[in-house]
Amino acid sequence: MEARMNYANVNPEAVKAMLGLEQFIQNSGLDRKLYEWIKLRASQINGCSYCVDMHAKDLLKMGESMEKITLLTVWHEVPHFSEEERAVLELTEHATKLSEAGIPRAVYDRVRTHFGEKQFIDLIMAINTINAWNRIGVSTGLYPGCFN
Repeated sequence: MEARMNYANVNPEAVKAMLGLEQFIQNSGLDRKLYEWIKLRASQINGCSYCVDMHAKDLLKMGESMEKITLLTVWHEVPHFSEEERAVLELTEHATKLSEAGIPRAVYDRVRTHFGEKQFIDLIMAINTINAWNRIGVSTGLYPGCFN
């Protein structure tokens, strides 16, 4: 298996733009572990193996258990996630699969139970950012270890 290209070498300005989005999220005050859950769930939905591998490893480094990481795909069915995490995961799924149902009012209301208006936009920006990274990764054929 071979990646189609190293996008960072081909277009450093595109990477710079994406890193600007990452910097925005890092400075937003969004909990770093919650951001990793967003990144992992969106990456699973989008089928970006490179990002799934990276963000699962990042969560492990942050102290999350392998059990919880493994159960993310079935988060609806297990008690391992807090109500706040559940609200964010549900928002992540709806925003990632936006064309299917949009963001239902009930999802918005659940998220707003835990987050203010500014934080809601921060969450949407975080979801947008990982979705953009996933589209770069999948389009250029990235997979775990492809740059080693």
